[in-house]
This record gives sequence, structure tokens and C-alpha cells, in this order.
Amino acid sequence: MKELPKYYPIDIHGLKRQLNIVKVSDDLAIAALIILGDVEAVSHCAKLLAERIPEVDVLITAEAKGIPLVHELSRILNISRYVVARKSKKTYMEDPLSVDVESITTIGHQKLYLPREDLYLIQGKRVGIIDDVISTGESLKSLEELIEQAGGNIAVKASILAEGDAIGRNDIIYLQELPLFPIEK
Repeated sequence: MKELPKYYPIDIHGLKRQLNIVKVSDDLAIAALIILGDVEAVSHCAKLLAERIPEVDVLITAEAKGIPLVHELSRILNISRYVVARKSKKTYMEDPLSVDVESITTIGHQKLYLPREDLYLIQGKRVGIIDDVISTGESLKSLEELIEQAGGNIAVKASILAEGDAIGRNDIIYLQELPLFPIEK
């Protein structure tokens, strides 16, 4: 069995990082981009994405790794509020919208919740879906379903990186491709 490298070096338009390679299943590993807490990476990538994003009224992301990116993008684009689809139903949420989601980086089945009090931000608006990495597209699909339920219009889907099935998709904007790492047995 061939041993996986520990790190994958990446250069995102001048931003250099060593991404940990982590096993996500018996036959697959990924290079993990962790932007939580990385102010430099978030700022750098948000600036580059902002140049490519068409006019939108609101941005949405799924909890949690996309939050700093959507925050910085909202600041740059002068959007006063953004929406976060939560991974658990909070006590303050009365009858939230919800969809099922499965992600390459999360074990097991999950749901995403959108509080009804956030619907006015989406209904009839041009919505930008933002994520750190798009891979299988399942998280993206779940966010699209929530936006549709809320009556929004998807204007753009964007991420820092695209990996796996997302590479080459013409319906998403991304800064760079990221390879997957099949595990040989």
C-alpha cells in the first residue's frame, strides 16, 4: 500500500499554505483547507472572489467553515447582512426551513436549518452561495434547496477551492482546483 503524503502545498494566487491530508473514508483522503482563524487566508481569498462575484443582494453559507469567508465577502461587497444555514435546530428557531445534507467532510447524515426570521433576507432576492471548498456538491445542493424554499433567486455559487466532482463545473466560481487523494489498498 502506497503511503499518502502528510501535506499538500498550495498557492492560491500568492497565498501559500500546507494543507493537511486527511482520510475521509477507507478509499479516499482530502487536503483540508482550514480557514477558521486564518485571517490572512480569508481576507486574501475574499478579495479575489469579490472581483468575480456578480451583483447580489445577500450571501449565504452553511455552518461553519464558510462563515469567516461570507463575513469578509459581505464586508467587501457592502452587504449589511448575510445568512448562515445552521447544522442544528436552535431553540430560538420557530418552524425553520430544513433540508437533508451529506458532506464529504462530515460523518453521517445531517440537516441544514434556515430560521424563518431570515426569510425576508432571501425572498425575491439575488442570492450568492459561498463555501470554502466545493467537492461532491451535496452541501451546495442543500443550500440551493433552502434558497428555493425561501423564494430566493440564485445569482452565483462560489468557493475558494473546487475538488473532485466540482472541478470543471461551469456553474460555480472558484479560485483554484484541489486534487483528491485515492487510497490504494
